[in-house]
Amino acid sequence: MKTQLTHVTITPYSLLKSRTGGIIGRILALSRGARFVGARMYAPSDAMVDRYAESLDAEDKPEVFRNALKEYVSANLRRDNAFGISNRMMMLLFEGPDVIHSLRGNVVGDLSFDVKGDTVRGTYGDFVRMHGELSFFEPAVLMPTTEEANRRQLKIFADFAMSDGGILTDVVPFEDPSKVETTLSIIKPDNFIRRSSRPGNIIDAFSRTGLYIVAAKMLNMTQAQAEDFYGPLRGIFADKLSGIVADRAREALSGAFDFPIEDDAVESVTDALKHPNAEFEFRKIVNFMTGQDEDGRELAPADRGRCLVLLYQGENAIAKIRERLGATNPKEAEAGTVRSIYGYDLMKNGAHASDSPESAERERKILSLWEEGDSCREKELMDAYLAET
Repeated sequence: MKTQLTHVTITPYSLLKSRTGGIIGRILALSRGARFVGARMYAPSDAMVDRYAESLDAEDKPEVFRNALKEYVSANLRRDNAFGISNRMMMLLFEGPDVIHSLRGNVVGDLSFDVKGDTVRGTYGDFVRMHGELSFFEPAVLMPTTEEANRRQLKIFADFAMSDGGILTDVVPFEDPSKVETTLSIIKPDNFIRRSSRPGNIIDAFSRTGLYIVAAKMLNMTQAQAEDFYGPLRGIFADKLSGIVADRAREALSGAFDFPIEDDAVESVTDALKHPNAEFEFRKIVNFMTGQDEDGRELAPADRGRCLVLLYQGENAIAKIRERLGATNPKEAEAGTVRSIYGYDLMKNGAHASDSPESAERERKILSLWEEGDSCREKELMDAYLAET
């Protein structure tokens, strides 16, 4: 069966209500044969909204829902919308055999008046009738039901990827912009190794900060990016891990000789070994984040460690995300934080977050989330799929 590429797009209302993590967690946990390959934020222009509304004519839906969906899109996805909220949307890209059908069926669910909580729309959507008429309609997510609608919608997302999508740091209004920060978070590769709701659960934990997601991208971190990103750890590890090196040196030396080992001997060995040890630990992190093989050789892009990178914006964003994240060592992290729940050790600790405005800027530039060029990975994926089919 031929591989399809499709989108599931989280609506502005769902983003505002912090349902993002729950939706992503539900999709990733329940989907079978659907690979999560891309993510991008959009703030649609009127031109993009108009084209998307037209694409709904190709949907396989009952007329009442097709009309309601067209009215919803036209009224709620515009920058000047009925709710008076930011019209940020998060588009998620999935690929797999017959992926439209597999996601629509038992994962996203159809638009229906039946009240059930077994699908994304059953839990997060609202389709309320009063006196036989549809009085409130919130689909939670948008996705196509036919390949024709899918192609038309992917073409729209591709055409507007650079003009209406990307880094939306100027979209959300704030009363006091002087207190607003933008911070970077990475949901690490160990969360994507198997089918799991972990990535969504971590996003849900971050959502309790009340911050706004203003950029999103799936990333297969390259070796060069990882070395640049984690470069400062070389010096930090040499100092912070020197105590561990000293303890191991003392233990090893004491067992090797029949005379007492003096402190100055241990100190000399520690000085000789702390930098090689730091380099070893640094290489472990680079290999973990990039998915290199045991010899440090970089694997093909599809096999490298997958990460989901998010930008959060709001007042005191850096401190708020770091508080929810918890201490670097999961064993020391406060109960209820991301790392206390999802972390295993200093390396596989669930997620990363910038620790200062300077770090956030440096990290964003390394991962191309400071400014963008003429294209992006998501646009290239959609353009390639449309050219092949």
